[in-house]
Amino acid sequence: MFQRLLSGFIAASVLVLAGCAHSPQQLDPQPKLNESIAAVGQGQPVVVRVVDGRPSPNLGTRGGLYPETSAIVVPAAKVLPRLQEQVEAAVRLLGFTPTPNAYNAPQLTLTLAELKYQSPKEGLYVTEADISATYRVEVQNAGRSYSGRYGASLNQRFGMAPNEQTNTRLISEVMSDALTRVFRDQRIGQTLAQ
Repeated sequence: MFQRLLSGFIAASVLVLAGCAHSPQQLDPQPKLNESIAAVGQGQPVVVRVVDGRPSPNLGTRGGLYPETSAIVVPAAKVLPRLQEQVEAAVRLLGFTPTPNAYNAPQLTLTLAELKYQSPKEGLYVTEADISATYRVEVQNAGRSYSGRYGASLNQRFGMAPNEQTNTRLISEVMSDALTRVFRDQRIGQTLAQ
């Protein structure tokens, strides 16, 4: 009888401890442009490049009792194709024709400079997260250039630890907000059109 009680207690303890630990999450965010853009071009070709300038695909951790096991990762191979697609769509909305290569064509390079996810270090439970995204943009056209940094952030509170789907949605929202800020900057279209 005592052995049964003891093994039941051990099993329950393991389950409680396992609940405090979080496994790593590999996310596949879907950033998208949130608003329309006024066209300034007339179909001119523009070379569009999207690159990953982050030092690591690891955004941070979700905290909890064992933060070292709760990493949040966004691999470049997952996020860059989606960003390339969205930047090319924005360039089309601006009135230009995205092209992989064109002699003497204007160039637009968007760099994913930062993607961060931070939870409080103390405490057993994940109660909030600070999420941020930053892009760097460089435009070159006939000897003229323009560059800027654009970011967005979000502080999200949770009743319980967020799952992969929730974190993917939140990171997608922040990346989308930052991307929309990029193309709100009218100097980008003006530099491409000169």
